[in-house]
Amino acid sequence: MKGTEKLIANAFYELLEEKPLSRITVREIVERCGVNRNTFYYHYRDIPALLERIIKARADQIVREHGRLESIPDCIGLILQFCRSDRQAILHIYRSIQREVFLDHLERLMLYAVEEFVDSASQGLSIPDADRQLLIRYYKCTLIGIALDWLNAGMSYDILARAERICELFAGSTRQAFLRSAGALPGSAAG
Repeated sequence: MKGTEKLIANAFYELLEEKPLSRITVREIVERCGVNRNTFYYHYRDIPALLERIIKARADQIVREHGRLESIPDCIGLILQFCRSDRQAILHIYRSIQREVFLDHLERLMLYAVEEFVDSASQGLSIPDADRQLLIRYYKCTLIGIALDWLNAGMSYDILARAERICELFAGSTRQAFLRSAGALPGSAAG
């Protein structure tokens, strides 16, 4: 984001930390950042357009900066990056009528994370594309469900600790699924 856009976005996010999205006005945003209404409308059509751009930029930045994703807790880490830094603002967005904008980008982020994870975890195995897509969809839906539960609980529990415990309980099951898909285990289609 450029200078003026960043000023507007920062003012908006400050207001989101203070109150629900439905109670924020363009007037409050421009007063907070010291620009006029015309400047706001030059950069953004309305508050939902501002929100969309902020959330997309945040998701894009996380994708650019991520390290290698080798486990489900690594994928959960992306959810934490996406949500945790501005907890109250994220909860206000999640609980607003603009929730779908947030969820669309969360889903896009999880799809990216899971694709990276599946590719890393199945390295060296010949997984049919149909199985790869099925596994990606399964893990994406699982992670979105975990994220929604956490958000519905007001981010009140340690999502990473729970993900790590789930991984302990299901230790080896992901690898077995990949090996079965590649035909390297009994009971597999090719085995």
